[in-house]
Amino acid sequence: MSDICNLHELATLDAEARAALLKRSETDLSAFIDKVRPIVEAVRTEGDAALARFGRDLDKAEITADRLKVTEEEFDAAFKAVEPEVISSIRFGISNIRSFHEEQAPEPMWLKEVRPGAFAGDRFTPIQSVALYVPRGKGAFPSVTMMTAVPASVAKVPDIAILTPPTADGGVDAATLVAARLAGVETVYKSGGAQAVAAVAYGTETVGKALKIVGPGSPWLVAAKRLLSGIIDTGLPAGPSEAIIFADGTVNGAVAALDLLIEAEHGPDSSAYLVTHSREVAEAALKALPEHWGRMTEQRVAFSKAVLTGKSGGIVLTSSVEESIDFINAYAPEHLEILSTDPFAHLGRITEAAEVLMGPHTPVTIANFVLGPNAVLPTSRWARSYGPLSVTDFLKRSSIGYVTASAYPEFADHARRLARYEGFSSHENAVSEIRDQLLKG
Repeated sequence: MSDICNLHELATLDAEARAALLKRSETDLSAFIDKVRPIVEAVRTEGDAALARFGRDLDKAEITADRLKVTEEEFDAAFKAVEPEVISSIRFGISNIRSFHEEQAPEPMWLKEVRPGAFAGDRFTPIQSVALYVPRGKGAFPSVTMMTAVPASVAKVPDIAILTPPTADGGVDAATLVAARLAGVETVYKSGGAQAVAAVAYGTETVGKALKIVGPGSPWLVAAKRLLSGIIDTGLPAGPSEAIIFADGTVNGAVAALDLLIEAEHGPDSSAYLVTHSREVAEAALKALPEHWGRMTEQRVAFSKAVLTGKSGGIVLTSSVEESIDFINAYAPEHLEILSTDPFAHLGRITEAAEVLMGPHTPVTIANFVLGPNAVLPTSRWARSYGPLSVTDFLKRSSIGYVTASAYPEFADHARRLARYEGFSSHENAVSEIRDQLLKG
């Protein structure tokens, strides 16, 4: 190991050590759930008073119960506080995100004639109320606002609310408010972490109850979602950031080091690996890290160093491209970059990644902010069964069936036979001569 960055030579590791590389910070949430439980109960029983108290105690914010909801004046002030160039970039990102998600949106309804005169299909309608969580603990994230609010807006959810932790002065990050308004959302509550999940699960005097909550956050947030999953739909599991930078040796290792730091700088609970079979790439990356850190802020250097020297980060040196890909599929990362001059040569063998970014000109940064595909992604190996946040996360699907009088007899005959076999007499009666007689009047 190095005091700069872990170097894991995969061939030398036993099964236990290899398994340890796959663990994330929220793999075992039992300790967090125990701590979250009293917070949730306090919000359920005390409402706004508990939200304000936790805002003061946990977020160290000057917040009172009568200031939990962002006012129109606060929105207006945010547009004056944010530099025009930043607002322009938010508009650019929202435009691309909206274009992508409009293309992604399914048709409101489709029907297929499965047999002459018999039709079956799907209808999509918006979920009536959704809460969007925007974290703030280790920075400001207007990008998360963009990624959650735009698809909810495209889906035409009638009741959309954003929850985000208050700033020290009891306000909200100004760029987050700008992004919210530009995305079409003007209901924002100043509440974070476990208490925010409880607020929308149960409702308070100020915060409306929601049917679903989406958005990434800390293990505290993830634990609250898990605890309340029987009360509110908690959406895809999105915890602390994680990324794999896969380098096949055709791109400078210093570029790999540059991109390795992107997700590592989110916080010490992030996970970040450079995976390569090229020792030359690994050595070049190690050499470049101090230079890259020299151009970063002190806080972000501390975060990324903690990740790259900790239990969930570093360089994984494999014996071949095939072994690299096997590790990636076992890890199932949130973000995956393929640093290669021919990234499509590898894409077909990678099956377990929530996001795959191709080539040296598609760093995670571009995807996180402005490319268009959603950057709210499943973490902790949930990419094996979940995909990115999408328009369909804000829609519910109903099956549609329509059998005409001419098609009915054939369908009734087969259904009646199966109902009788399974022993359901009412099912059988509903498609028997009883129905025929009743319909004849």
